[in-house]
Amino acid sequence: MIRVLVVDDSPTLRTVIQNILEVDPEMKVVGKAKNGKEAVMLCQTLNPDVITMDIRMPEMNGYQAIRHIMAESPRPIVVLTSTQSDRELGITFKAVEHGALMVLGKPISQSGVYADADHLRAQVKAMARVKVVRRRGPLKGKIPAKPQKKSSPISTSGTIKIIAIGASTGGPPALQAILSQLPDKLSVPVVVVQHISAGFVTGLARWLNDTVDLRVRVADESLLLQPGHVYVAPDDHHLIVAPGRLARPQRSPLTDGHRPSVTVLFDSVARHFGSTAVGVLLTGMGADGARGLKTLRDAGGHTIVQDEVTSIVFGMPNEAIKLGAAREVVPLGDIAKRLTSLIKNEELRVKRET
Repeated sequence: MIRVLVVDDSPTLRTVIQNILEVDPEMKVVGKAKNGKEAVMLCQTLNPDVITMDIRMPEMNGYQAIRHIMAESPRPIVVLTSTQSDRELGITFKAVEHGALMVLGKPISQSGVYADADHLRAQVKAMARVKVVRRRGPLKGKIPAKPQKKSSPISTSGTIKIIAIGASTGGPPALQAILSQLPDKLSVPVVVVQHISAGFVTGLARWLNDTVDLRVRVADESLLLQPGHVYVAPDDHHLIVAPGRLARPQRSPLTDGHRPSVTVLFDSVARHFGSTAVGVLLTGMGADGARGLKTLRDAGGHTIVQDEVTSIVFGMPNEAIKLGAAREVVPLGDIAKRLTSLIKNEELRVKRET
């Protein structure tokens, strides 16, 4: 039985969340808290397997509660929020930086039916199985130190021309960990698909932009791919690369059950960049991205998947491995170093040949 602690300042929403979760006979809400202070105390006494956490609450907000819980009695935490103001989104992603595993929108009723109830149940159930560690600071303090930056940009003469990254469950902190370790004068663009609840991708991009040295933005229109820039797929649109070195949003049908889809991104990168691309598939539930990564590898691209030990959920990386799509399986803390090495090695090879 999965024991859940529900934290929200609205008694109505606490009951709604309980009713949604307990449709699954394997989940039981063992406690409900109306603020962060109560959540910290109940976490100690009830020992839940997973927590759903509101952000904006009286006495102690969700971010403060998450910091306490992850330092004192760490366990999986899913942030549920409905407000998408700049301030609250900033706090929400700071909570991710300090240990929350994922961000979901609060369940919204449409004529008495909660359309996203199945998704909420599935995500909370999956997060309950995740092993978390004590956290006294942001995730980036738990991975190898950021390499010293060079004063001059890496030469653009290398054959690696683009990095494509796909992620789902557990992806935001993994993305932050990788991007924060890449050189600030990176010679190639980075394109990203991150599965995330509608309305949160702008906050994700803003948080990443504020915490890494690269320029991060949502590709909500056709944009010229520039070195050292990171382009994130917008809400409910695929992200593709197009002739003319463009990152372009595309509203075509769902692929692998998703829009944006990692497979759609990898397929377009394979088509237009082939052997000059690197594809990275990170933590996530399901199989999205596995077929696309195989296409990219078959086109000559270099492919990397996150290893099982450092993945929050090993679904997508494992599917890629089973398909033979992964050229390398790499721990999260080493992926940025590997990407930097690939770019530098290609440049050195080109210099030797010329």
